[in-house]
Amino acid sequence: MSINVGTLYVVATPIGNLEDMSARAQRVLAAVDVVAAEDTRRTRQLLHHFGLSVPCIALHEHNELSVAPKLVERIQHGESVALVSDAGTPLLSDPGFNLVRAAAAAGVSIVPVPGASAMLCALCVSGLPTDRFAFEGFLPAKAAARQRRVEELAGESATLVFFESPHRIASTLRDMVAILGAERPAVLARELTKVHETVLRSSLGALERRVAADADQRRGEMVLLVGGAPAEEREMAEQDAVRVLDTLLRYLPTKHAVAAAAELTGLKKNALYALALQRRPSE
Repeated sequence: MSINVGTLYVVATPIGNLEDMSARAQRVLAAVDVVAAEDTRRTRQLLHHFGLSVPCIALHEHNELSVAPKLVERIQHGESVALVSDAGTPLLSDPGFNLVRAAAAAGVSIVPVPGASAMLCALCVSGLPTDRFAFEGFLPAKAAARQRRVEELAGESATLVFFESPHRIASTLRDMVAILGAERPAVLARELTKVHETVLRSSLGALERRVAADADQRRGEMVLLVGGAPAEEREMAEQDAVRVLDTLLRYLPTKHAVAAAAELTGLKKNALYALALQRRPSE
C-alpha cells in the first residue's frame, strides 16, 4: 500500500481481541516511517504479532510536549508518522492531543484510521440511551475531588461514560450511590472483546454491592456507564441553583455570585450568568 508522504495517521488498535485489527491499520503501520506509541514495548509486541517491523518512538504524558514538535518537523520534511495508543482509539484518555494539535497548527495532513474504542463498544451494548452521552474519561483519583466531580454531573441528562481503574471502582461506585442515588441505572463493562468479557446491567446500588462482593469484577479494563438524571431530578437541581444564586446575589456582585454558584451547583457559568441577569437586570 502506498501512503501519503508528510502525513500523520491516527491509528486505532485492538482493545483486546487481535482479530479486531483492521486490514487498513495493518497496511498503514507497515508503510509509515515511524510509529509514535504510548508504550513502545507493548506496541512492538503488537507489530510483531502481525509481522511488522517499524521503528517506534515513545510518546506519552511525560514527554509529549517535547516530542510532538520533533515529530511534526519530521512530517514537514516528508516522513509519515502513525500515532497509536496502548489499545483502542488514540486521544480518548490517552496521549496524542498535543501532537495532533501541533500537526494541525502546522498545516500538515492528519488522517484517521478508525477501529476499536472501549468507550463506544461499552455504550453500544449498555442498553442505556445513546442519542446523547458525555464521555468523562477517568474521574479524579482523590476521593474529595472525585465526589465534587460526581456532584457536578448529578444533573446531566445525557448518559455518562467513564473509564475506571480496578483499585478505584468500588470506591467510585460508593460515591455515586451516595450522590446520585442507588436507583440510577448503571452498567459495568469489563474486559471487552477479551476472554473474560462481562457486562453487568443494574442499578448503581445493586452494582456497588456486586462489585464489593465479587473480586473478579474488580479486575481488568473497565468502562462504567450511568444513566442520565431523570427530568424531575434535573428540575430539582435547577430549582436549587436558582435558590443558591438568589442568595449569593444578595451579598456579592453578579460576576462573583455566578462563579460561586457554578462551583456549588456544577452548572455552567454562561447559563448561570444569563439567569443572574434575569434576577438582577440592572447589571
